[in-house]
Amino acid sequence: MSIELEHLEKQITELKVQMEALSGRVPKDKLSMIVFSGDLDKALASFIIATGAVAMGMEVVMFFTFWGTPVLRDKKKAAGRKDLMGTMFGAMLPKGASAVKLSKMNMGGMGTAMMKSLMQKKNVATLDEMIEMAGELGVKIYVCEMSMDLMGFKREEMIDYPGLDYAGVATFLEEAMDSKVQLFL
Repeated sequence: MSIELEHLEKQITELKVQMEALSGRVPKDKLSMIVFSGDLDKALASFIIATGAVAMGMEVVMFFTFWGTPVLRDKKKAAGRKDLMGTMFGAMLPKGASAVKLSKMNMGGMGTAMMKSLMQKKNVATLDEMIEMAGELGVKIYVCEMSMDLMGFKREEMIDYPGLDYAGVATFLEEAMDSKVQLFL
C-alpha cells in the first residue's frame, strides 16, 4: 500500500472519530429558560414563549430562581415554621402568580390592574392560566433550591404542577447544554 493511501485512511479514521464526537453534541429541539424575574410582564412573556415553543414541537425546561421563585408560590398554602428572614421574605414578596406586579408603569398597582383588565377584555390568558396550560403541555419546571433556601420558602407552599421539581444550577446547566435555545428572562 502506498504512503499516500495510508495517509488518507488515517485521515478518514480521524474524521470518523471527530464526527462521532460531534454527533453526541448536537443540540436537541429544546428551549431552556432561566426565569429570574417575578414581574407580571416578564413572567407572562416567559410562559408565552414556553407554551409557544411546545406548540412548535420543542421540549421546554424552565428554571425559576431568585425573584422568579415567588411566582410559583400557592396563595392558598401556608408553610410550616420559618425563621425570621423566611417570614420577612414571605411577607414582602408576592404570593403566587395573581399577586405579581408590572415591572414598569405599576403606579401603585393601578398599572397592573389596568393591564389585567385589558387582558381580560382582549381574552388574553392570565398568568395562572398560562402556568396551568404549560403544565398540560408538558413544560418542565425546576425551582432553584438555593433561592428557596435563601428566601425561606418551603416546598409545601409551592403550586401543584405536574412537571415541577427542585434542583440546583448544575441540573439546569445539564438541561441547557443540549438545547438549541437558551433564554434568561
